[in-house]
Amino acid sequence: MSVKNPSPFTGHVNGHAAGDARHAAFHGSARTGAASLGLTVRPRRNRQSEWARRLVRENTLSTNDLIWPLFVIEGNQSQDVASMPGVQRLPIEQVVAEARRARDLDIPAVALFPYTDPALRDPEGGEAVNPDNLVCRAVRAIKAAVPDIGVVTDVALDPYTSHGHDGVMDGDTILNDETVALLVAQAMTLAAAGADVIAPSDMMDGRVGAIRAALDQAGYADVQIMAYAAKYASAFYGPFRDAVGSNVTLVGDKRTYQMDPANSDEALREVALDLEEGADMVMVKPGLPYLDIIHRVKETFGVPTFAYQVSGEYAMIEGAARNGWIDGDKAMVESLIAFKRAGADGILTYFAPRVAAMLKAVK
Repeated sequence: MSVKNPSPFTGHVNGHAAGDARHAAFHGSARTGAASLGLTVRPRRNRQSEWARRLVRENTLSTNDLIWPLFVIEGNQSQDVASMPGVQRLPIEQVVAEARRARDLDIPAVALFPYTDPALRDPEGGEAVNPDNLVCRAVRAIKAAVPDIGVVTDVALDPYTSHGHDGVMDGDTILNDETVALLVAQAMTLAAAGADVIAPSDMMDGRVGAIRAALDQAGYADVQIMAYAAKYASAFYGPFRDAVGSNVTLVGDKRTYQMDPANSDEALREVALDLEEGADMVMVKPGLPYLDIIHRVKETFGVPTFAYQVSGEYAMIEGAARNGWIDGDKAMVESLIAFKRAGADGILTYFAPRVAAMLKAVK
């Protein structure tokens, strides 16, 4: 008796049929709950829709969290900062326009940093105490045009010194007490120009107390101090130094006054000293590499704590985004939320106008 050879495809088709049946049976049972793991706690329930995620969100970012750093330059022409894509040095007139834009975007404050003409730089940073210097004129112009926005002014000598350091030098040594005397004079000059917040970023010992005493004695008791309390000797400052012109002048490094990146407990001691000396707010700089420090400072002291998302952090995110390697908007927001999660009350960030516009659009 002859037997017909089975089709070479028969077994394959039957296998697919059996697989389809098993697939349907599994999904049917999953929908009916037959395949349930019997879990009482299912964290995914709180993530299943946008409204639910909003209700349980632990940290939120708002325009109230933002301070916008601006670079000021003499003249009438803006200049691109090559190492900070999208950031420019701006003449005073444009700085005032950006302050208006900040107000319209509900950004509470701007922070000013000068690019000082190299011809005006000297070993002691004398231009820092000139009442008609670039920053002082910018402060007066902003406060005249946009009186309801906060103006934060940096107190340090590096944009003004011919050697690029934050203090007076004797050979290779940064002189602490002599530098503090100049920083006090600089702070008084800025307060007289109308600055709302004095932000000493130099990391000299005792400068907060000396500045607070001088301000109070001169009738500037309402001028706030935001101390760069834990400022690390970081590799992430390079683009900022390009923006203010100190990269080409800096002699050596700043490790004798800025903090060792390996230290954490030391940051708490520095913050404690600045608070004892009269700081109203404290800052950790840089930001993302030091989220642990932000968290420890906020948990320990419970005072207004700020983070600076520094130029190198900005340049990495923006540079990668412009090369198509990451989603720039999502990375920007995620990085800023990280500061809030760590405990920061506010963030100095070059992304401020961009993220503020996004937040305003979703209101």
